[in-house]
Amino acid sequence: MAATSAGRVVTLCKRFEKAFRISSALPSQRSALSPATCTAVPARTQHPPVVPSWHRHIAIGTLAQCRSLHTTITRRGLEEFFDLPENWGESAVKSGAPWSAKLLRSKSNEDLHKLWYVLLKEKNMLLTIEQEAKRQRVQMPSPERIRKIERSMMRLETVVKERETALRLLQTGQERARPGAWRKNVFGHAIWYKFREHAIPWYLNTRYKRKKFFTQTFVEPYIRLRIEKHLRAKSRKANLEKGKQAKLKEIFPQMKAAS
Repeated sequence: MAATSAGRVVTLCKRFEKAFRISSALPSQRSALSPATCTAVPARTQHPPVVPSWHRHIAIGTLAQCRSLHTTITRRGLEEFFDLPENWGESAVKSGAPWSAKLLRSKSNEDLHKLWYVLLKEKNMLLTIEQEAKRQRVQMPSPERIRKIERSMMRLETVVKERETALRLLQTGQERARPGAWRKNVFGHAIWYKFREHAIPWYLNTRYKRKKFFTQTFVEPYIRLRIEKHLRAKSRKANLEKGKQAKLKEIFPQMKAAS
């Protein structure tokens, strides 16, 4: 019984000595890291936890690989999904006008690429605030900011497509990224068919030959009825708008006519 207890004490002493060696070796490895990595360690941590050496090396290697993926400082995390603390509780938040297409055309491709991610982060932040306001059943401060961001992103995408189209016209002479042709389907609708690359000729391709790019003769009367229905709906909408403007003019005689 005494021998068993002595053996347990010896084993415990060996484990303590091994842990003490690992903990004393950690400061030397920490000094080998970059200054930015060392600042991430809290100052109050006097004795870091005992971590196996293989796990420690994997964590350091993964950190070195992922540091280049960060777009902001590492000290900020989920706080970027919320507005600045000085704007909390405000009924209105000042914001500028959306980006115009004329101003975006003067930017370089690199600047447009950076601006896209800035607008995307801002949109995520505003959507988070909107959901939090719905959860608390309160009014979101300055909800028009979301519409401004969406307009800016839409115009930025339009400018990028214009540059891609211009470059494609200079290189290949084609306006669309993928060539195609206007064709009619079995219902008489004009669709843009995108050409595809096949391994066999079209006249030997049974899958391609099953597609019908023409309209049957019995469908032609229904095409006329569909066009007539569309024109009637358009005329009805115009008449409703005209009657609405006439009623408003009777109520407000000084009102100017809608442009």
